[in-house]
Amino acid sequence: MNDNADNIIVDTATRIFQDLCEPNTINDAEQGVWPKALWDALEESGLTLTWVPEELGGAGAALADGFAVLRAASRFAAPVPLAETLMAGWLLTQAGIAVPGGPLTIAPVHADGRISLASDGTLNGRARRVPFGRNAGHIALLARRGAEIVVALVAAWGLPISQSTSLAGEPHDDVTFDRAIPESIAPAAVDQDLLFSFGAAVRVQQIAGALEKILEQSVQYALDRSQFGRPIAKFQAIQHNLATLAGEVAAASAAADGAAEACALPTITTAEIAIAKIRGGEAAGIGAAIAHQVHGAMGFTYE
Repeated sequence: MNDNADNIIVDTATRIFQDLCEPNTINDAEQGVWPKALWDALEESGLTLTWVPEELGGAGAALADGFAVLRAASRFAAPVPLAETLMAGWLLTQAGIAVPGGPLTIAPVHADGRISLASDGTLNGRARRVPFGRNAGHIALLARRGAEIVVALVAAWGLPISQSTSLAGEPHDDVTFDRAIPESIAPAAVDQDLLFSFGAAVRVQQIAGALEKILEQSVQYALDRSQFGRPIAKFQAIQHNLATLAGEVAAASAAADGAAEACALPTITTAEIAIAKIRGGEAAGIGAAIAHQVHGAMGFTYE
């Protein structure tokens, strides 16, 4: 794809998030309400198929474009499994499996997750804390068939799911596969370690996008909020905190860029992605604390 087409993808995503990621939508999603209008808009625009080749009905965009879309989604705290759907689409197309419509997720997402494909073609095992497990129409997963690793696509409907939520209020569910029948199976083009590294690169993009928004909100709040007759942005302590926050945002953004570049190489460099994930996580902790302080520590019992 050319640069103009790439820009259209990101611009389209940003407009959708601006229009449909309202506070009520995000709050309702945390209470278990599926944001149908948002998801439908993403599907209709083709953004859920960003990494699916054009010949298979997708956008055929580069990895960098998908990462940019995910950063935009995180800036608006989009409460949908867009990252998981893009990852699942990437995993399936790597194995030559057609990507179904609807929200997707992946499994396993933890190293202790073990899913096996029996000789009769059924899936068995358990995956912990699968993102948006309850909302997914299908799950793309890695399973073992003897010494071989395969990619399987299985419908989520009817699978035993134990619901839980993450600290971010997102569904992270335990999914049990008990003689589950997959819709498609193919030899895997990636192993579990590589899948985890790719997932880490995705998460770094989300961290960077969220921190960019946090910096924007914190600066604006400091300009708007007055104390002792002047905006708190005029106080040296606040300026120092905002400067530190800006540095952490820049570090997270650079880490995300590095992770994206590592994924684009012919052989994904997992060490660079691991470093990026560590630095992004560090920036998230520092940045969240500073933003909380700048906002006067309001709502501390929730955040």
